[in-house]
Amino acid sequence: MQLAILQHVAHEGPAALVEWTQARGHRTAIWPLYESPSLPAIRQFDGMFVLGGGMSVHDNDIHPWLEPERQLIRDALAAGKPVTGICLGAQQLACALGGRVFRNDEREVGFWPIHRQHDALPIPTTLPVCHWHGDTFELPERATLLASSAACRNQIFVTGDGLGLGLQCHLEATPDWVDSCCTHDADYLIPGRWMQDAARLRAERAAYPAMHAALFDLLDALFHHRRD
Repeated sequence: MQLAILQHVAHEGPAALVEWTQARGHRTAIWPLYESPSLPAIRQFDGMFVLGGGMSVHDNDIHPWLEPERQLIRDALAAGKPVTGICLGAQQLACALGGRVFRNDEREVGFWPIHRQHDALPIPTTLPVCHWHGDTFELPERATLLASSAACRNQIFVTGDGLGLGLQCHLEATPDWVDSCCTHDADYLIPGRWMQDAARLRAERAAYPAMHAALFDLLDALFHHRRD
């Protein structure tokens, strides 16, 4: 399977997604929108990952690729091609399908637990995962909420057609990914109730194995249920 990865900023790459794609024998192509706003044509991929980034879905004047990316998400789902959105990508997925995106009550950055809300796709009952966001979203119509956190209700959802997976949290994060975010987004780490500092973020090691196992299970379920 040929998978397109839409990357919005240089320091937020696919991280553990690379391990999953290689283990499953998929081919990937990264589209670095921070270098060029060009997007893949629908015929160029069988599934798509939309990664995170510090911009808002409302920053169309600054990032003119945002609305074309949302249209590509709609086109991919209409063509029966799975789409996974992570952080900004999840907000783009929700927005593309009519959900409102807005500022969360508080920034959520750190390793905090999410809690399962539905059994539509496999996820542990409680799982500490990586978070790095300030915005949130309404669920699109017919979407199913899979997981929530204390700081942000809509953490993981699946679209009504079963082809779209939205991850507000960063299940794909690795120690290198976290270190890069702490370096390049250091100004984002202001004190708050749901904010961990760079030292605490960089020190985390225990959460990654279970976090990645949950990500791989979710992706296996999503791609297994794609329409051929």
